[in-house]
Amino acid sequence: MKISFNNFKRQYKKRAEKIDSAVKRVLKSGHFILGNELAKFEDNFADYIGTKHAIGVANGLEALQVSLMTLGIKEGDEIITTSHSAVATALSIKAVGAKPVFVDIDDFYHIDANKIEEKINIRTKAIIPVHLYGQMTEIDKILELAVKYKINIIEDCAQSHGASYANKKAGSFGALGCFSFYPTKNLGAYGDAGAITTSDDNLAEKCRMIRNYGQKNRYEHDIYGLNSRLDELQAAILSTELTELDKNNKRRKEISKLYEKELLNIKEIKLPKTRDGASHVYHLFVIESERRKELQIFLEKSGVASLIHYPIPIHKQKCFAECNSLKLPATEKKSQRILSLPIHPYLNDKEVLFICKKIKNFYEI
Repeated sequence: MKISFNNFKRQYKKRAEKIDSAVKRVLKSGHFILGNELAKFEDNFADYIGTKHAIGVANGLEALQVSLMTLGIKEGDEIITTSHSAVATALSIKAVGAKPVFVDIDDFYHIDANKIEEKINIRTKAIIPVHLYGQMTEIDKILELAVKYKINIIEDCAQSHGASYANKKAGSFGALGCFSFYPTKNLGAYGDAGAITTSDDNLAEKCRMIRNYGQKNRYEHDIYGLNSRLDELQAAILSTELTELDKNNKRRKEISKLYEKELLNIKEIKLPKTRDGASHVYHLFVIESERRKELQIFLEKSGVASLIHYPIPIHKQKCFAECNSLKLPATEKKSQRILSLPIHPYLNDKEVLFICKKIKNFYEI
């Protein structure tokens, strides 16, 4: 049996009729940028998240960058975030000339809310908590700090489409919420795509201007902007896929329960935990494992793909050389133990049980 980490062919086969219909609708319209398909998706996604606005952009990194620009973040400012994330989180901060300030992680692989306050100073302008792996950070504590110190929250929701905390969805807590719709995401496009959510009318208008060269009216460029627009094809596909998001998240949870049941008694493995009050949508199923390298090789030889999210923390990356001497013990330790198992919604129970069987074989259970 061969089990890939994602299976886009299987996904398309199941969704082909609706995807093809959406694509043909756009092609027949002759309108490919900033049209009705984008407006429809933005309205539907904002309604799903529970915000007044959603602004489609080109990708998740630029969702963060546009958000930082919208808040006026500039050179010399500091943004508190986590080193345990995709590098895009920190790249967006560097893109506006600001400095990322990294905080260690908690037992849920998120920025440790109890360690943020000691990093706040007069240069701190925002906090970017990353709702990693499919569940939200300890957002209530982070919001308390934001109010206390009058700083903004930008939620990185790239891995938490549909996740919630206290029955409120990711992307509706901060001043701005940022989403990637990269194909692997819970809500994935068929290419690069992203969005920003907010309930602030002024921030929404500025985001829309920045994504489109800084203009409100054509050829009148009032502010510095980018070319970061979500195109009509991807918007139409995302509208179609949005109707399946809750169903797919439910399937991810079913798979997680099966993994937990089968792997529970393996003492060399630590299973993921769900935060009290949080809803986990399992963008990734991440275990901590003894002899990770050997386990990953064994799984590969058995036909099972696995990945590591993320093997090198951002503060240890060469492109962040100025941060390389920073010590974040929990981040560094967990990055040597974590392993992501397949959990896409098109995986069947037989395949999950096969994966679990191979892990049990490795640990001689």
